[in-house]
Amino acid sequence: MVVLALSALQVVAAKKAPAKKSASKKPAKKSGGVEWYGPNRPLFLGPLSGPPPTYLKGEFAGDYGWDTSGLSADPETFARYREIEVIHARWAMLGALGCVVPELLDGTNHLPWFKAGAQIFSDEGINYLGVPGLIGAKSILATLIVQVVLMSFVEGYRVNGGPAGTGLDSVYPGEAFDPLGLADDPDSFAELRVKEIKNGRLAMVSMLGFFVQAIVTGKGPIENLNDHLAAPGNNLWALSATLAN
Repeated sequence: MVVLALSALQVVAAKKAPAKKSASKKPAKKSGGVEWYGPNRPLFLGPLSGPPPTYLKGEFAGDYGWDTSGLSADPETFARYREIEVIHARWAMLGALGCVVPELLDGTNHLPWFKAGAQIFSDEGINYLGVPGLIGAKSILATLIVQVVLMSFVEGYRVNGGPAGTGLDSVYPGEAFDPLGLADDPDSFAELRVKEIKNGRLAMVSMLGFFVQAIVTGKGPIENLNDHLAAPGNNLWALSATLAN
């Protein structure tokens, strides 16, 4: 009887006791670069893109599912093209900066990029960033030799390994090539790879624009920008007249 009475009291107490609210689980926040990879990544035309090719699975940075020519169908070719694109993107970012800086500085007399290199043949040579004695280049031959030697060592270590590290990835070598430790956190590194290729692709298009502008107008990008801002409505007519002549 005692056992039955205790059991009855436990049942009544359980009914009267307020039910504990289950802790609501907040959805896990996506890490920096997750949304740019995998099957749910953004595609090149958004919802109008259609299904991407089966060989583009969103494993690499900058994969928006666009390959109308089938250039990435072969894995080895895809790996090679991806390496070429990233390397060219990095050079384009440096080149775009190098095209703009000489035209902005008083020390370089605001020379456009396609005339800045010719200063090496002058008596003063090239004063980098317009600062005398910073890197005074007066010999095109010596400059070429130094560039070839330095780039050969850097590229050789990047591809084949060496004192800077062995068994390195040819696109993202890391170790001595990442002194700031930007790749230490995997999520941040994934996001940085996307930012790099997006900005690099924009820089490659910018360099093409700089080339075309220089041929058509004979001016640098900054002067062209100032002309456009001064008279935005007249630029199309001026370009048409230039091409017609």
